[in-house]
Amino acid sequence: MQQLLRQFEKRAYDMFLQNLVKGTSHLSLGQEAVATGFGRVMRPDDYTFATYRGHAHTLSRGADPGAVLAELLGRENGILKGKGGSMHLTSVEHGMMGSYAIIGAHLTIANGAAWSARMRGTDQVAVCFFGDGTTNIGAFHEALNLAAIWDLPVVFVCENNLWMEYTPIDLITAVANPAADRASAYGLEGIVVDGNDADAVYQVATQAIGKARRGEGPSLVEAQTYREQGHSRADPAKYRPPAEVQAWKERDPIPMYHERLLRLGVPEGDLSKIQQDVARRVDEATEFAKGGAVP
Repeated sequence: MQQLLRQFEKRAYDMFLQNLVKGTSHLSLGQEAVATGFGRVMRPDDYTFATYRGHAHTLSRGADPGAVLAELLGRENGILKGKGGSMHLTSVEHGMMGSYAIIGAHLTIANGAAWSARMRGTDQVAVCFFGDGTTNIGAFHEALNLAAIWDLPVVFVCENNLWMEYTPIDLITAVANPAADRASAYGLEGIVVDGNDADAVYQVATQAIGKARRGEGPSLVEAQTYREQGHSRADPAKYRPPAEVQAWKERDPIPMYHERLLRLGVPEGDLSKIQQDVARRVDEATEFAKGGAVP
């Protein structure tokens, strides 16, 4: 899955440079382990809520790469018939309940989905992804408080990539871990995980989603990661210290996981075949997307 997310977004970036992608878009290159780890744990009937940086979360729930790419191109064969675009990816049939451009707004909506599941007597779980900047938004605190009071089956996942658009999160936040260090205020455990390690994320996701599914209430997870490019396509990210960028590139989740699999005895040829198979899928998705009509 990490290979698909990486190659898909690289292709989306290339197509943006060709002026084929309509509007702006926000890539999660470098953050693939978070969507991969949680996506593998979630059931088909669980709910995902994401920010405008939602390509990876949409694909990790099983949405067709061709339909997602077509949506970025504004074509009729996109998952929203070309009328939603990159920032509003939604696929209800895959449990992807939307990408939200209003910072923090979807946390309260995730609570609603979790409350619905409980009222209907199902054991569905809502998982809500958001950035570090959201932790300073009122809706973050309101959503956490209500989820804790009502013991809602929801997991809040902060993808802390250190930067609130162009501002480092540590300059305007009183605690070192903007999400986890606030969990205790709502009676929750402060959970911090290496967001570049898909196995570590998977383990935390298994525990948090399992807890919610058993009716034991919400969790707040802070996944520490890094976006390898700017906030959006229009952002060259020149404001970030070069040493910081280089240090995080050395922790890139893709080659890190590749090396782990080699150490575990997976043949290099098998890993190369996976990369080639994904490359073929992305090529097929590209042709499907480009073949769609304009709405």
